[in-house]
Amino acid sequence: MASAELKEELECFICLSLYKEPISLKCGHNFCWDCIVPVLDIQEESGEYFCPDCREKFAERPTLEKNRKLCDIVECFQTSHQDEMKIFCTYCDSRVPATKSCLHCEASFCEKHLTNHSKGDHHILTEPIASFKNRKCSIHKEILKYYCLGDMASVCVSCCLMGQHKGHQVELLNEATEKKKEELRKFIERLNSDVQETDESIRNLRNYKNEEKNKAAAVAKKVNEMFGDIRRQLDVLEWKVLCEVFKLEKQVSLSVSRLIQQLEMQKNEISKKIGQVEDLCNTTDPFTFLEKELDMDKLSPGRCEVVSDVRDAGGLDETPIFQMIYKGLLLFADSLTDLKIKQQFSVMEKSDIQLDINTAHININISEDLRSALHTDKGQKRPNCPERFACRQVLSTRSFSSGKHYWEVDVSQAKKWLIGVVFNSIERKKMGKESYIGYNAKSWGLYENNFFRVCHNNIHKLKEKTTPIEAIGIYLDYEAGILSFYELCDPIRHLHTFTATFTEPLHAAFYVFPGSCIQI
Repeated sequence: MASAELKEELECFICLSLYKEPISLKCGHNFCWDCIVPVLDIQEESGEYFCPDCREKFAERPTLEKNRKLCDIVECFQTSHQDEMKIFCTYCDSRVPATKSCLHCEASFCEKHLTNHSKGDHHILTEPIASFKNRKCSIHKEILKYYCLGDMASVCVSCCLMGQHKGHQVELLNEATEKKKEELRKFIERLNSDVQETDESIRNLRNYKNEEKNKAAAVAKKVNEMFGDIRRQLDVLEWKVLCEVFKLEKQVSLSVSRLIQQLEMQKNEISKKIGQVEDLCNTTDPFTFLEKELDMDKLSPGRCEVVSDVRDAGGLDETPIFQMIYKGLLLFADSLTDLKIKQQFSVMEKSDIQLDINTAHININISEDLRSALHTDKGQKRPNCPERFACRQVLSTRSFSSGKHYWEVDVSQAKKWLIGVVFNSIERKKMGKESYIGYNAKSWGLYENNFFRVCHNNIHKLKEKTTPIEAIGIYLDYEAGILSFYELCDPIRHLHTFTATFTEPLHAAFYVFPGSCIQI
């Protein structure tokens, strides 16, 4: 009993076996070295370390030190336990370990006595065993030599010939054991395969975890940039409004200062005349007083401009201030819509746009990869098919009748350019408004020629142009009826957004001017 209790105290909490190279944690609990290391490796991923037994947490990964005293106790226990379990020779006077046991004789033999043992077939030798009861049939008292496959039980010869296992399918114990071992080996192979698949799944999940972590970092960066842009716009609006407030305050202050200056001058003039009258009143000689009598009309200063209410001097009008704020916030709201669209097409894949050579004017040279168009003075030899334009235009092979799409156009090698989208039904064979991009109801365009404008149905709107544009991003949301143009600079600048109801499939369209080249 005491031995069993001691054994329980010497068992690892994780593997439930006797300690192997035991180590101690700060909390006082012990574990096998090979058991605790994998546990700490798993805890390292979460950054939290704790004892598997008492769950006490540690600020950092525990330093593992071998518990030598406990190791000695385990070794001592194992030695004494092994001595108790050893099988000794039946015929030796002293405790000599046995090497074999005979099931027929029900005795164990050391090397010396085994040489004198009978070599008959009915004397079956096995590894040393402590008890022979479970090796013999409880009914016939014969050695168990066979295994009944139906009843899954070990049986003797008599059981097979005339006992309750008569007629059953049986095998020799060794053969049955080998078959079972083969099944177990195959089972182990399947388990190993499962382990490999599990390892692969773990690797994939860890890779996915890292990818999502990087993705989250990228999204966080975009969010910071987005809110930074919002804060900058609001800061600019606040600065403009405050500048206007200070400007109006300065105007009011200047107006009031001028009025104060005027009143100060009037006050000084009145004080001067008061002094003259007081001097006259102080004259004691009547003759002299009457000779110096002043003209009261001349001394009268006239009506003094007195401000009865200081607000009559003028004040700061809040109305234009809040009108300015309201207008600025409306523009800010528009910029948020642009910001949303920018975010949408920034995560979208670029649409695969190629140029349709069957629509290209004969003076437009299309590259082999169908992604660039160059104006050439020499006409290309092409059939005059119905799709071909009579003006210097070319369309994309792909059309859009639903969904959201985004593509980019490099215009850095174009002296001037006109790009946009058109319905497939646009006029092809006439020169003029019917076929030019943006000059009719079937097309929307962005035009640059030393000035910058957008056009649809021959209605043109001039837009602000700051620096030469090298690349344009085009975003199309067919169902929402949105077509937006962006200058691809840092930061991306919104140029214009058309809103319309699209009733036909749309093609990307390009007008190529002489001496110009555009690339998709």
